[in-house]
Amino acid sequence: MTDTQAHLLLVEDEVALREATAERLEEHGYRVVQADSGESALGRLSDFAFDVVITDLRLPGIDGTQVIEGALELYPNIVGVVVTGFGTVQDAVAAIKRGASDFITKPFQFDHLLHILATAIEQRRLKSENAYLRSQLEERYSFEGIVGRSQSMQRLFQTLETVAGTTSTILITGETGTGKELVAQAIHHNSRRRSHRFIALNCGAIPETLLEAELFGHVRGAFTGAVATRQGRLEQAHLGTLFLDEVGTMSASLQAKLLRALQEREFERLGDNHPTRVDVRVIAATNSDLDQMVEDGTFRKDLFYRLNVIPIHLPPLSERREDVPLLVKSFLQKLSQQHEPARPDVVFSQEAMRRLMAYDWPGNIRQLENIVERTLAMTPGRRQLDVADLPTEIQMNGGASSAIDVVLPDEGVDLPQYVQEIERQFVRFSLERTGGNKRKAAELLNIKRTTLVEKAKRLEL
Repeated sequence: MTDTQAHLLLVEDEVALREATAERLEEHGYRVVQADSGESALGRLSDFAFDVVITDLRLPGIDGTQVIEGALELYPNIVGVVVTGFGTVQDAVAAIKRGASDFITKPFQFDHLLHILATAIEQRRLKSENAYLRSQLEERYSFEGIVGRSQSMQRLFQTLETVAGTTSTILITGETGTGKELVAQAIHHNSRRRSHRFIALNCGAIPETLLEAELFGHVRGAFTGAVATRQGRLEQAHLGTLFLDEVGTMSASLQAKLLRALQEREFERLGDNHPTRVDVRVIAATNSDLDQMVEDGTFRKDLFYRLNVIPIHLPPLSERREDVPLLVKSFLQKLSQQHEPARPDVVFSQEAMRRLMAYDWPGNIRQLENIVERTLAMTPGRRQLDVADLPTEIQMNGGASSAIDVVLPDEGVDLPQYVQEIERQFVRFSLERTGGNKRKAAELLNIKRTTLVEKAKRLEL
């Protein structure tokens, strides 16, 4: 926003000063509306979204700081400047604390007022641009709740945007905890089927004897305990999306029945002789190597090809460590709101974040989220979460990864300096792990507390 576009509300009870200031501001391109009291100013503000409000501090009735507060309540981004003939530090602090952008005392140089206005307006513009850029970055690095800035995740987002609008069958592969169901939901919510149901079935969590009935449904009396006819997941997902997780655990006979249902778009409930037609998009997922299972003869090749129309592979978290800070931020934002009271400003220290990024995460994103939730639960009221708050395996992993690699170059090494650096690493790590408790740190290193204190002093820790 430039000065020539700025709508300005000038609040001053001295008529001569107000009119003279308004005239000069208009000469410099501001569109000025005048008010002679705080009450009048608030009335003007309720009717129009001004860019700037300049108000005298001492006014009859409502004073200038109350005008600023009222303006900011209506328009959080408005620029507020307080002018007063009683220029004290206390007045300045009070005005700034209540939201004023700046403070100027009477008598003032008009050029100084112009400079204050130009600076405040520019700061508001930059703040708005930064907020926009942050929102763009968040949008760029996320897709329906899936976050990541790594190249592999950026490629995944592009793929998801492309395939969501199709009706093709999709096979999602990846280790346990990489977010396969979350990806399936994102595809469904961005497809033309989003107004219909998303039905999930974990094939590995249901006994083989019950899985067929769970998938296809059954009629009354089909087996012992079937006291009523029941729809299966395939029928429940009609016109929507069926997500089959851990599809590699299906038996050979059930694989054959699933293949027929996918090919013919119809199936029979258990105990029924009448086919039921469905229009379902199937998204399958597995952490197994289906290619190898096909080679071994434990998974049908024709079903594999039917499912693997569009393959999507989710990389393990250990291969995209640069995404850990973004994931941690996302989990903190979500989980901190569930606490009473909410903890919106909680963060991990930089050293704690380094330990999180150094860990291998065998449980992937699910494990990371659990660790964030556990750390929050165990640190009530804390704003910063530190290394000592993390589970032992992550603390130890960070210490090991941050230690010096044992390398002996051809030109040799300075052994005393090398040993001293290793000693510094272990002393620092023991203190971090115990939250600065010297007695416990000394026990970890199997030395006396006095020895630890002496070493920490000598090593400048």
